[in-house]
Amino acid sequence: MKVLIIEDEVLTSRRLRQMISQADDSIQVMDMLDSIESSVEWFETNPNPDLIFMDIQLADGLCFEIFNRTQVDCPVIFTTAFDEYAIRAFSVNSIDYLLKPVKLQELQRSLRKFNKLKNPLEASFSIKEIHEVLMKMNLSQPVYKSGFLVKTGQAYQRISCSTIACFYTENKLTYLVLFNGKKCLIDNTLDMLEKELDPAMFFRINRQVIVSITSVESMHTSFGGSLKLHLNPKAEPDDVLVSRRRTAGFKEWMNR
Repeated sequence: MKVLIIEDEVLTSRRLRQMISQADDSIQVMDMLDSIESSVEWFETNPNPDLIFMDIQLADGLCFEIFNRTQVDCPVIFTTAFDEYAIRAFSVNSIDYLLKPVKLQELQRSLRKFNKLKNPLEASFSIKEIHEVLMKMNLSQPVYKSGFLVKTGQAYQRISCSTIACFYTENKLTYLVLFNGKKCLIDNTLDMLEKELDPAMFFRINRQVIVSITSVESMHTSFGGSLKLHLNPKAEPDDVLVSRRRTAGFKEWMNR
């Protein structure tokens, strides 16, 4: 049997591949993809696998966009971090779903279920039905960005949000800064980022800067009631101020 893995977290993808091999060493993993774009391109140039393991939330959006843009003629086992009880709605007429973190025993159960089906494609998920359920849920567990696809020269690199210290604007351009000090230009505005980023991890301190909670080394009161932050890595300019109207919210955020 040939399978395809579509998962935007590299470590999760590798772990899933290893677990598939443990469950059945005769299974061939054709490829491991991490985005809607790479998946659409793959299906345009490769034969369909026998089965797909697909993460619902990918680096560049929800996986359902893949089915809107290209023909996928094979069954799918979805992997997801959505609430177990909400996701049960998907199990009707489905191959299966796996909750993250995926366990070997559950993976083996899913593969046994797949192998017992006479016509897996007919029993697989209805993409339209799943999408409708998600919309009704209104993604009650908010789906925040887990990373950014950044172009460096002719290549693309995915950057995980956990490695980002801050975002800032300069001359109407937006940059992200990694904890290693590297800066990358991105297309998102700070207004967009404020809605897309996990508020437990990131806070917009003023009109120009969004910081990661782990980048804040210290802070002290500055002129006019604002707060001056010391970030790691060191910001340019060195004076990074939390605006006065955001100070109370920032303190509450830091005190969680």
